[in-house]
Amino acid sequence: MGSDSQRQVFFGIDFGTTNSAVAMHQPGKEVQLVRFAFRGEEVPACRSILYFEPSKTAAGQRRVHGFSGPGAIERYLDADEKGRLIQSLKSHLSSRTLSGTEIFGRRHRLEELITRIVSDLRKRAEEQFTHPVKRATVGRPVRFVGADSEEEDDFAVARLREAFLAAGFEEVDFELEPVGAAFAYEAKLDHDELILIGDFGGGTSDFSLLRVGPEVRRRGRKPEDLLGNSGAGLAGDAFDARIVRKLVSPALGLNSEARSLNKILPAVPAWIYAHLEHWHYLSFLRTNNVREILRSARTRALEPEKIEALIAVIEGDLGYQLHQAVQKVKYELSRTDSAEFSFRDGAPGASTVELRIPVTRTQFEGWIADELAAIEHSVDALLKGAGVDPRHVDRVFLTGGTSFVPAVRRIFARRFGEDHIRSGNEFTSVAHGLALRAAAHS
Repeated sequence: MGSDSQRQVFFGIDFGTTNSAVAMHQPGKEVQLVRFAFRGEEVPACRSILYFEPSKTAAGQRRVHGFSGPGAIERYLDADEKGRLIQSLKSHLSSRTLSGTEIFGRRHRLEELITRIVSDLRKRAEEQFTHPVKRATVGRPVRFVGADSEEEDDFAVARLREAFLAAGFEEVDFELEPVGAAFAYEAKLDHDELILIGDFGGGTSDFSLLRVGPEVRRRGRKPEDLLGNSGAGLAGDAFDARIVRKLVSPALGLNSEARSLNKILPAVPAWIYAHLEHWHYLSFLRTNNVREILRSARTRALEPEKIEALIAVIEGDLGYQLHQAVQKVKYELSRTDSAEFSFRDGAPGASTVELRIPVTRTQFEGWIADELAAIEHSVDALLKGAGVDPRHVDRVFLTGGTSFVPAVRRIFARRFGEDHIRSGNEFTSVAHGLALRAAAHS
């Protein structure tokens, strides 16, 4: 990085499907996290999101402005005419068929879009820490979303590396995200342990089984200290989508019927509701074709008030607000046996939509049964592959918002005992640990 003093500064970056965080470590000092400004507050993680909006110059030419992170969300929320939101880019890295997307008439490669986000992360870190950020240890999932082979995982890593280099990094090392979380956990240990790390992000759930502790650090880490890894291509976003599908969409007309030529048919095509499950897709529904479909459905529907509410959500481009309400009820169901999904909003000049729907934890757990089974299978496969009896695991360290879902925690409590489970900061443990890992491998 140019000088001996600069070489004693180490950076860890957790570029996530939903959120990203950056940490800096100087040996002998506490790890510091980059703070991001959002709505008058400073937060330790930011959304991995882009927002584009067009404008016209004085000469009448169209220009497209791009924003990332908290600035992107603020710009989107404040705009009367919504532009284009893009998120969950990391979940497409393993796909050879998704090379990019068109935004207001210009084609953008996936790597280019990720570069925009990463470049802003790097610049914010340089501003706060007053150190150049040219080298970093970057997290990666055990298995990228959609990757069915090691070759597809390698393809995803290569694309991610290209994006980081284009963002101004000169050297990038990749480390498994659960291993990064392990370094964060290990920093507080005064004895060695065999631990299982569960890192639950927006797009993936990743698990690693490894030996950590002061004696491991003293003698030097060995490859055999990492006993195994496993992962599933689902996590928080999948849980949110289930809530939308089972709770929200029915209140907006999913499965509602309409009369057509003396026949009873579905009022609205199912693909429209599929877009609601991913809030940044909602912008794609604000087209004349969809408007015509919904106007026609409203006149024929047996429950026109539900179609009217759907129209209000789409016309107001209320996907972000809707999914904030989804995450809120998911959080409440992690603390209590029942909660109320509550959402009220409306676009200027459009109808106001108000939803108040009771829901129980039992219902929610039934909706995510398939996802829970996939997580269980991944954990059991890790233990079996490593030849480790659950009784020999000293601690289970869980990080990420989904780790607080009681049904998820029960998976680990049944195998290891509730007293063996520890939790870490849901958004920053991985970045924190990656910075420590960067120093350890310097």
